[in-house]
Amino acid sequence: MFLKSISFTSVIMLVIIGITLITCDQTQQVTTSDTPPEISRFTTTIVTQPGAFDEPMAFTFTDEENIIIVERKGGVKHFDTKSREVELITTIPVNTKYVNAEGESREAEEGLMGVVADPNFSTNHWIYLFYADPDTPKHLLTRWELDNDQLDPDSKKVLLSFPTQRELCCHTGGGMVFDKDGNLYLTTGNNTANPPQGTSNLDERPGRKHHDDQRTAGNTNDLRGKILRIHPEADGSYSIPEGNLFPPGTEKARPEIYTMGHRNPWRVSVDNKTGYIYWGEVGPDASRDSTIGPRGYDEFNQARQAGFFGWPYFIGDNKAYADYDYTTGEIKGYFDTAHVINDSPNNTGLTELPKPQKAFIWYPYSNSEEFPLVGSSGRSATGGPIFRLADFAESDQRFPPYYEGKWLMVEFMRGWIMSVTMNEKGDFESMERFLPDEDFQSAIDIKFSPNGDLYVLEYGSAWFRGNANAQLKRIEYNGGNRIPVVVANADKIAGAVPLSVQFTSQGTTDYDNDPLQYTWNIHSENGYNRTLSESDPNVTFDKKGNYQVTLTVRDGNGGSNSQSFDIQAGNEPPQVNIEITKGNQSFFFPGATLEYEASVEDREDGSLENGIDWNQVSLNFDYAPEGFDPIEIAQNHRASDDWTTFSKGGVLVNQNDCRSCHLNDRKSVGPSYQEVAARYKNNPAQQQMLAKKIITGGTGVWGEHAMSAHPQLSEADALLMVNYIMSLADQPVKGRNYSPRGSLTTDIPPGDNGHGSYLMRVAYTDQGNEPIGPLT
Repeated sequence: MFLKSISFTSVIMLVIIGITLITCDQTQQVTTSDTPPEISRFTTTIVTQPGAFDEPMAFTFTDEENIIIVERKGGVKHFDTKSREVELITTIPVNTKYVNAEGESREAEEGLMGVVADPNFSTNHWIYLFYADPDTPKHLLTRWELDNDQLDPDSKKVLLSFPTQRELCCHTGGGMVFDKDGNLYLTTGNNTANPPQGTSNLDERPGRKHHDDQRTAGNTNDLRGKILRIHPEADGSYSIPEGNLFPPGTEKARPEIYTMGHRNPWRVSVDNKTGYIYWGEVGPDASRDSTIGPRGYDEFNQARQAGFFGWPYFIGDNKAYADYDYTTGEIKGYFDTAHVINDSPNNTGLTELPKPQKAFIWYPYSNSEEFPLVGSSGRSATGGPIFRLADFAESDQRFPPYYEGKWLMVEFMRGWIMSVTMNEKGDFESMERFLPDEDFQSAIDIKFSPNGDLYVLEYGSAWFRGNANAQLKRIEYNGGNRIPVVVANADKIAGAVPLSVQFTSQGTTDYDNDPLQYTWNIHSENGYNRTLSESDPNVTFDKKGNYQVTLTVRDGNGGSNSQSFDIQAGNEPPQVNIEITKGNQSFFFPGATLEYEASVEDREDGSLENGIDWNQVSLNFDYAPEGFDPIEIAQNHRASDDWTTFSKGGVLVNQNDCRSCHLNDRKSVGPSYQEVAARYKNNPAQQQMLAKKIITGGTGVWGEHAMSAHPQLSEADALLMVNYIMSLADQPVKGRNYSPRGSLTTDIPPGDNGHGSYLMRVAYTDQGNEPIGPLT
């Protein structure tokens, strides 16, 4: 039993933005289909800024230079691959909540879930969005016209809709892709509750239909738990291509179904040479085999033609679940692949189902005997594209012949991309780690661009929130002169002025051993502009401001590479510490008492004894059971930071005249804050408008009364006030506001084995020092 006592100064994230320039006159590496390229010939670059996305879900290319990214809360954003600017196009109203029978609300997996551009986008400007209707429990496949970064609201066409349940979690799918014949594939989740034992969903008892996947994934007359294939028509309707699982007119069967028997099929891709489709599929959570069925497996799947993929009766290589009677506890046998019968009272489709196809690749939480390279830990199979040289015939930077016909599949939880080799028939032969030194954090979508670069969209580290590491990455192949690998660092990236900073290029290399030239450029909006040609210069910043620093390294053969970061001069980061004054600092004993003392000091704000209010500090003390989920702990830590931010926003609201016109939960002269939050919660653009309105004042939105101006506020403080108001739309952010010094008891939660750890964490966000914003 260990106590993790964490002493914090300030955690500041330095995100390096890589800028890559590649020129011609390069000696090409000779590669064949049997020769793997050197890893150094691939360059991975984060092409978006931190905070650019709020729960990104999927993306699509409209052409080589333009990408559309959709976010769960409804945001539709445009990314320019040349300027690297991300702009919000619009926000689609969507549902993002589950509400159970008791009226309790929580975040849902659904929202805006998928996007794909029409194959003829250059002439018709159509994009397709798949999302949860904001009012009625149903999912919609819609088509819109997108022209000059404007989504025409009058152009909306609903191609397809189907009902869903919103009482219980989970699974929505949302992957979309077109094949070369203009057929659109769409993945849909099973929309069924996760059983607590982590097995299959076969509960046929009355009142338990949302726990029975035989009503969705195993139902030929339901569009959930499927991969659909349709051919969109110009008038907004669709036709049914030949070769789907059930021909039009088949009784009790939907002709849109291409494959069925899916739990949570995610990102789907098409091999343009063979026409086969590939996707990742997330399986159930059972960690070990039991009498009612096998342990859980995730799958990466291939479909050469329409078919049934087994769920909820089989998983993996057709491992069978028990026909278990939830009323009597009786096992009536195990399902038979030769004769699959859906006799559930919740089934509205055919009783006899097609013979199931086994998974292409399958793996459990623990090590896989069949596919040992996938490793062990959490799992969430995403999917990925098949590489074909012919798809990028006019590109001079496409991947080399070695990857011809290989499947590049990504795993959301494990952070890897595997390169899967198949024979001419499409049978599995082998797999290998692609770019093994890279960690793809929560990769939720992956696609090749029209010019052959590989893009990976990362959701970020915590669920249901905007993450600083929600980002888009580009992977480029260079067969000629390799550009330098640039490492740019500084011994300090924030502090009070005068701020002396030692810059370093240590770690910068060139794989071709070319002589290198270094150029540091430092500039700011206050007119500062300085260029230095040393490899490791020292610079002193005398004026407050945000300084953009870029190190560019040239190799003398036309190749160059850059990395950039910011220096914030004028605000010293806060120093935060926790000291255990009585008790063991390495081990804890059940029921023992620990005495602690927290301290916070900030050069500009003061200390807890002088200037800093303890209510703006959050201290967390949590028990983490053995084998705890790091994502969950990260969420708790982020919530602690949120508490300090919202606390400051609340302090600013109270310090100004806001309460004279507004109350939290009821109307006064102006609307209640909860009314304001309900209106603008899911509209980031309007939240920016609210921040400006707090500063400038206004009238006409909620009635005749004018809103006072607050010109003394900075935009950053106004945004903190808006964030605080928006937080009132949901359950309050939970921060545990223990006193700065006191005692805590290390109790073991009931039912726990006592092999866990206690974690203590303190967070403080300072007041900032204009023009420098707050630091945590």
